[in-house]
Amino acid sequence: MLAVAQMLIWACIYYSFPALLLHWEKSLGWSRADLTAAITLAVFVSAFCSPLYGRLIDAGKGALMMTVATLVGGCCMMLLTQVEYRWQFYLIWGVLGVCMSGSLYEPCFALITRARGAQARRSIIFVTLVAGFAGTVSFPVAHSLAGAFGWRSAVFFFGVVAVLVVAPLMWLGASAVEKAGAHRLIENPHLSLAERSFLRSPVFWCLALGFGLGAVMHGITLHHLLPILDEREINPEVAVLAISFIGPMQVAGRLAMMAAERHVSNHGIAISCFVLMAASILLLIGAGATPMMLVGFVILFGGAYGMVSIIRPVIAHELLGERQFGAKSGALALVYLAGSASAPFLGSLGWSWGGYALVLPSLMLLALTGLVLYLLAQRMVEKKHH
Repeated sequence: MLAVAQMLIWACIYYSFPALLLHWEKSLGWSRADLTAAITLAVFVSAFCSPLYGRLIDAGKGALMMTVATLVGGCCMMLLTQVEYRWQFYLIWGVLGVCMSGSLYEPCFALITRARGAQARRSIIFVTLVAGFAGTVSFPVAHSLAGAFGWRSAVFFFGVVAVLVVAPLMWLGASAVEKAGAHRLIENPHLSLAERSFLRSPVFWCLALGFGLGAVMHGITLHHLLPILDEREINPEVAVLAISFIGPMQVAGRLAMMAAERHVSNHGIAISCFVLMAASILLLIGAGATPMMLVGFVILFGGAYGMVSIIRPVIAHELLGERQFGAKSGALALVYLAGSASAPFLGSLGWSWGGYALVLPSLMLLALTGLVLYLLAQRMVEKKHH
């Protein structure tokens, strides 16, 4: 139930934005930059609300929070049909940012990890395998409805689905997970004074910044991929085909992870994610001279990112411990989502300074710096145990 709820909430809220962007541009008459500022705002708001959802999960209110966030998100989508001015559009997407923070992957994975501990990885993989089809659902539905009845009907439909279908599934699924792990969810009430003590831990900051740099690197690559390939004189049809295969490669990466789970540790998977991301950029740099390298880039980049979304909460649980896991997960998510939200702008900034000839080597550097920070965190934990 939780897996299907995740697929539908991503389809109804998050993917509805890119799916309807061109319709909004034509109908509302605002520039693409003005429109995309709204999703950037939503992701930033989502990042800054993350620590709050972590505390609610620690308090055993995860299922309630995810359901309310879904209901409010659905109502916001319906309200979006009434938008006439830009400030209204921004305001609604700002509130949707709060809803995303309480209903998408981050709280879902934190809830599962707190309830299942070391056994969480398999459950998280299952949720992402199902939810990975969100874009496959959202784009054709949005395209068909907006084409036949206008974009307002498409948005209203997404809102109704969120309220009538997703919210009950979210409540039933999240409640069952929370109940199953109830014995693990009881926090010592005397911990409240030390609630943020983990923020003083160098292990926390190495992990947060390591994965945060990964988020920046992934965001810049994805948002700037078409212009990067254009600069390398790759045929536009081939470029679009390459981008459309990144999603399926994420699913392939997760399946490979399931197949290898008995043979490879979480630590090994985390290292391979950073290494594969750096290697994928190396192939992208060479794609202009040797177009076949583009195939390698898509496989490595998509596969690595597919694994990152699963391994992050599992590694956080291993290195930071179970106590107050919701709060820790929320604080990690703040850094990660802020990195994702700022990536398109940072990529443009780098491009304006030195073109993609400067941006691409910088992306490799980001991935390798992330790896070093992760290894530092791992080392500090090992030292502490010895």
